[in-house]
Amino acid sequence: MTVTNVQKDHEALTMTITAEFNVSPERVWQLWEDPRQLERWWGPPTYPATVTAHDLTPGGSVSYHMTGPDGDQPHGWWRIVNVDAPHRLEFENGLADANGAPNPDVASMIVRVAISELPDGVSRMAVESVFPTLAVMEMFISMGMEEGMKGAMSQIDGLL
Repeated sequence: MTVTNVQKDHEALTMTITAEFNVSPERVWQLWEDPRQLERWWGPPTYPATVTAHDLTPGGSVSYHMTGPDGDQPHGWWRIVNVDAPHRLEFENGLADANGAPNPDVASMIVRVAISELPDGVSRMAVESVFPTLAVMEMFISMGMEEGMKGAMSQIDGLL
């Protein structure tokens, strides 16, 4: 089933991508909890991710990089804000330098993941990105964030 909806709300400064899967919420949660599974879908198909640190507890962090088709390696980081396994995850998400340190020149965003159970063994996962300003939202969207996230999430069915 994968991605079922993309909603951009410029007033609320959010972009929410929703997907549905024919598995339990606990199984969907494993995609976030297990760094080896996370790196198989977090990056878009042409930019696979490598997770180098993974502490999915409040106050913990996740570090990763993606490798592009030309060998470029953009880095990213998460700071975990809240965890309610297997239903909710909230983290600050930002770009990093080659050493994994947050890039202070690029604003970060808050990401809220909600996983809910629907009838007939289906789980819905909504990934909401909350941007600090409209300019930052437009910058990330113009960089291909929507297409990248849709491509990344389209890889999940193959893992499940």
